[in-house]
Amino acid sequence: MPLVLLFFGSGILLGFLSHKNKKIISLVDILTNWSIYLFLFLLGNSVGINEEIIKNFPKLGRYAFILSIGAVTGSIAVTYFVSLTFLKKDEK
Repeated sequence: MPLVLLFFGSGILLGFLSHKNKKIISLVDILTNWSIYLFLFLLGNSVGINEEIIKNFPKLGRYAFILSIGAVTGSIAVTYFVSLTFLKKDEK
């Protein structure tokens, strides 16, 4: 955990010191994207290696679909409630 905090703090400090340099910002953006791509590839590889996950993929997919539908429905309901409650137009 201290190593994670050290890297995180170093990144914050480096970002603070170089936030006006457009070249560094562009490089960091590219490196961030490629790091995410690599992470997703390695995560997919780990899932593909795990026979238990592959065997239960249809069941997991069904649960993921249900969870996604619930999340979208809940988000729409909360957004609707907030817009009715807090974003009322001034009536003249």
